[in-house]
Amino acid sequence: MPIGNLTSQLFGNIYMNEFDQFVKHKLRVKNYCRYTDDFIIVSSEKEYLEELIPRIEAFLGERLHLKLHPAKVSIRKMGQGVDFLGYVQFLNHRLLRVKTRRRIFRKFNNQILKYQQGIISREKLNSSLQSYLGVFGHADTFSIEQELLNLLPI
Repeated sequence: MPIGNLTSQLFGNIYMNEFDQFVKHKLRVKNYCRYTDDFIIVSSEKEYLEELIPRIEAFLGERLHLKLHPAKVSIRKMGQGVDFLGYVQFLNHRLLRVKTRRRIFRKFNNQILKYQQGIISREKLNSSLQSYLGVFGHADTFSIEQELLNLLPI
């Protein structure tokens, strides 16, 4: 099933429901968040988090035939930020991930080029802009917003 397809997301959530139940009820994790196949667990106890990793790995392998991505498993202090779903979340603020910013600017510059070549309308260009501004609205991105707006042709 294609990635990004709404039914893929739905079936992914149905499939991962068993994992949600395991984490919340069996492991009794209080601060857990999952979106599709990405999840975070927050705790002030490093040892507790270290103990959870093998239990989660075992459950995912045995019950769902899934593996944790080794590069995505980390225990960090909140002051370092938690990289999740295109943002880096800190205790009191959220930043746009650098990779997400680059991808948005690359795609928007491509849209501008298409507009200048007459391939897409100004309405389509503005629609793309509004979509990106919506992404920015979830983080501290005032200067990035201004930079994107400055790219707009008059």
